[in-house]
Amino acid sequence: MSTRPKKLRHLLFVLFLAVMAFLLLMPTNVQPVNWAPPKAPSMKDGPYADNQRLKDVQRVGAQGITGPEALLLDTQGFLISGLHDGRVIRTSPDSHTLEVLANTGGRPLGMALHPDGRLIIADGVKGLLALDANRQVITLSTGTNGVPFGFTDDVAVDASGRYAYFSDASSRWGYGQDGTAVIEHGGDGRLLRYDFSTGTTEVLLDQLQFANGVALGPDENYVLVNETGAYRISRYWLKGERTGTHDLFIDNLPGLPDNLSFNGRDRFWVALYSPRNPLLDGFAGYPLLRKVMVRALMVIPKPIERKAFVIGLDTDGNVIANLQDGSAGNYSPVTTAREYGDWLYLGSLKSTSMARLPLKQALARE
Repeated sequence: MSTRPKKLRHLLFVLFLAVMAFLLLMPTNVQPVNWAPPKAPSMKDGPYADNQRLKDVQRVGAQGITGPEALLLDTQGFLISGLHDGRVIRTSPDSHTLEVLANTGGRPLGMALHPDGRLIIADGVKGLLALDANRQVITLSTGTNGVPFGFTDDVAVDASGRYAYFSDASSRWGYGQDGTAVIEHGGDGRLLRYDFSTGTTEVLLDQLQFANGVALGPDENYVLVNETGAYRISRYWLKGERTGTHDLFIDNLPGLPDNLSFNGRDRFWVALYSPRNPLLDGFAGYPLLRKVMVRALMVIPKPIERKAFVIGLDTDGNVIANLQDGSAGNYSPVTTAREYGDWLYLGSLKSTSMARLPLKQALARE
C-alpha cells in the first residue's frame, strides 16, 4: 500500500497547525476593543437603496497617476490633488497639462486653500503642512499635548484664515494602517484646531473612532468630522449657546465615511470608502476574533467590496442624494466628493484619475 496518502495527510495536518498557530499566536500590537455597532441600514430600499448613478462618471485630470485623494479646484479651473508618491499636482480637467507643485515626502491626504493663497495640507506622514507662494513646504504642526500625530487626515480653513480644523485619524496607527485602526476600534482619533496667529494646536475632540473628513458648516457655526470606524459624523459647535459641546450630526451610515465637504450653502457631500462589512460588524463583540482577523489580513487581501458610494446631506443631516455603482470597472474607492459649479468632482485614494458627474444628475430624484 502506497505511503503517499499518509504523507500527504501528515503534511496537511502540519500545515493546518502552522496556520492556526499563526492566527492565534503571531505577536501583534493590536488590542481590539469590544463594541456593539448599530444594525446596518438597508441597501435594498430606503434612502440608501442600491443604484448605479455613478456608473457614467467622466474621468478627468491627469491619467495614470496614483491615489488623487484630496481634490480642490483653483480659480483658473485647474484641479489640485496629492498623490501616493508624495507629489502635489495641478492638472487641467481635460488632462492636457500636469504640473508638480511640490513633493511633501509623505502622503498628502487633505487640502484646503488659505485666504492668503497658501495651500494647507494634511499629510498622513508629515503632519499639518503649508505650501507657500515659493512652493516651499513648511511644517505647521506635528503633535499637541505631548502626543504626536499618527495619521493626519483632512483639513478645513475658516474664511478669516485664523484657524485650520484638521483630523488625526489615529495616534496609535500610521498611514497605511487604516484597516488595523478600524478593526482595533481604540478611539484614539482627534479633531484639532491650529491657530495661524500663534502657531499653537489644541484638541477639540478626542476618543474619536478613526477621525477622517473635516468640514465647516453654515456660517462656520460648527465643524463636522467623520468617524470612519463608527459609521457616523460628529459635530463640534463653534458658536452660539452650544459652543464647545458636541453631538452627532448623523449616525449609522451604510458605509465607512472617508472625506467630507460643504458646498458653502446648503449641502454636505460624504464619500464612503466602501459599504459596511458584515464580517467586521459581526466580530465587533469578539475582540479575540478581531485579533485573528488582523493576523489573517497580513497575508490575504482585505475583503472590501469595490463599490463607488457617495451620499449628499442637507444641513440637518438628512439624506438628499444617494449615488452608487457596484458594476465592473467602477470608480472606487471614492474618498472625496466636492461640488464646484455644475459638477460634483470625485477623488480616490487608489484610483489612477479623478472623476466628475454633472451636479444635476447627482441631485436628480429617481
